[in-house]
Amino acid sequence: MAAETILIVDDDEDIQEIQKIYLKKEGFHLLFAHDGQTAITLVKNKNPHLIILDVGLPDIDGFEVCQHLRRITKVPILFLSGRENDVDQILGHRIGGDDYMIKPFRPGILIAKVKAHLRRYRELSSQNESLAAPSEQTIIHFGDIVIEKENCVVKKKGVPLALSTKEFLLLCLLADHPNRVFSLEEIFDRVWGEQSLGDYRTVMVHISNLRKKIEENPAKPAWILTVRGLGYKFSL
Repeated sequence: MAAETILIVDDDEDIQEIQKIYLKKEGFHLLFAHDGQTAITLVKNKNPHLIILDVGLPDIDGFEVCQHLRRITKVPILFLSGRENDVDQILGHRIGGDDYMIKPFRPGILIAKVKAHLRRYRELSSQNESLAAPSEQTIIHFGDIVIEKENCVVKKKGVPLALSTKEFLLLCLLADHPNRVFSLEEIFDRVWGEQSLGDYRTVMVHISNLRKKIEENPAKPAWILTVRGLGYKFSL
């Protein structure tokens, strides 16, 4: 299998060098950008498999870069930032990021997260490639929402929604099993492919993000329902 390509977006050359040393040891092909506009251009032209994105960039804020990227790619986006407050971390997930790490970071943790996100993205891509054509099993309709699994697209009133990979996987998991209650732990295990260690905030943030994108009234959801004390279910 050809080496997977990772785009590192950071204006700190020392941080880039640390990532380069450890990621190259793992056999990844690397691309580098020192600003947001270069990152967007590289994604359009080079199609990396994963993006490690700093928030504090010299031209465009990393959050804005992420929003641009979500219009053109569904690959995992991992924020790596010196901003450690909860607001920034929640915002990073809300606008389409798949993970958020704080600087200074531990290289071993970064490598583990990169591999986990790539593994999940490969699995999703492999499942989609194995589908011959859209059918009742690969297209789900509810209200004015359509999930096209084969194309990894979710549309609302005919307009594609900007969902992150994890948001798409989460929505498919729930919609594939209408009225079944999933615990936070089970959702984390199935979508993130790793043990939660009791940190379920990521799941709750992604649920909140999905509701804002698919529900007419996120405060009173019609589709993704909370089952108090148990978890979440999809109502069809």
